Amino acid sequence: MSLLVIGTVAFDAIETPFGKTDKIVGGAATYASLAASYFYDKVKIVAVVGDDFPESEIKNLNNHNVDTEGLQIKQGEKSFFWAGKYHNDMNSRDTLVTELNVLADFDPIIPESYQDCEYLMLGNLTPQIQQTVIKRLKNRPKLIVMDTMNFWMDIAMDDLLETIKMVDVLAINDSEARQLSGEYSLVKAARKIAAMGPKYLIIKKGEHGALLFSEGKIFSAPALPLADVFDPTGAGDTFAGGFIGYLAKVGTINFNNMKNAIIYGSALASFCVEKFGTERLTSLTPAEVSARIQEFVSLSQFAIIE
Repeated sequence: MSLLVIGTVAFDAIETPFGKTDKIVGGAATYASLAASYFYDKVKIVAVVGDDFPESEIKNLNNHNVDTEGLQIKQGEKSFFWAGKYHNDMNSRDTLVTELNVLADFDPIIPESYQDCEYLMLGNLTPQIQQTVIKRLKNRPKLIVMDTMNFWMDIAMDDLLETIKMVDVLAINDSEARQLSGEYSLVKAARKIAAMGPKYLIIKKGEHGALLFSEGKIFSAPALPLADVFDPTGAGDTFAGGFIGYLAKVGTINFNNMKNAIIYGSALASFCVEKFGTERLTSLTPAEVSARIQEFVSLSQFAIIE
């Protein structure tokens, strides 16, 4: 039994009001697998990098119990690279550079040792690649969680809708939910998206928390107010990794465990934004994670006294 994460392992260069970086390690699979590793010790990734990717960073993933047998290393080629600049509100950003490099012809090869996958996290990639991964698994996983973005809604909507039919949980942000559904109200949007196939829908609202929808039930998770947000890059992927990592840990899929998983994912994401890149995620202690989860619980825990 294992948790399989599909996505990018890449380089980023980031500028925010708090500073800027040169090339640092990023990518959806990097953030998600590191986050999941704090709750589950059988995390495996399928991704692709060039021979410019440092061996030390691969070892860092291994040190967090992340199996990298499925990480393809293309000799003579460069890793995916993205550079962006965040505005003062930290919610909007400009893409400065996108270099697909090895990602341009990525073919996700699933090692035989990964075929015991019970939990599958489909990070943000083309819907066609996400479908290919599902089809290449000999047995359907117990839970498939999918992340996507508005770009695929713009250029590959038919493929995206076909992929959405194949998953259990769809995780998107509020603007993506509105675009996908054509509804401004998130409640109406959730109803339309549920009819597309997923049993659960998570709508991420950034600094305003997240919403979980399933079978007519709604859960609203808070966001932790932070004094400083240094870098939001990877926060959504970290959230998704913590979310599915918790569910893999408990092993039972139901609405209550989904609610808990959202809190666990939110806690990890709140750490991610405190430093640039993966710096904070690679140095957490179990005590820090536990304390942060309790902070989230206390944010919305109350009793009505009459």
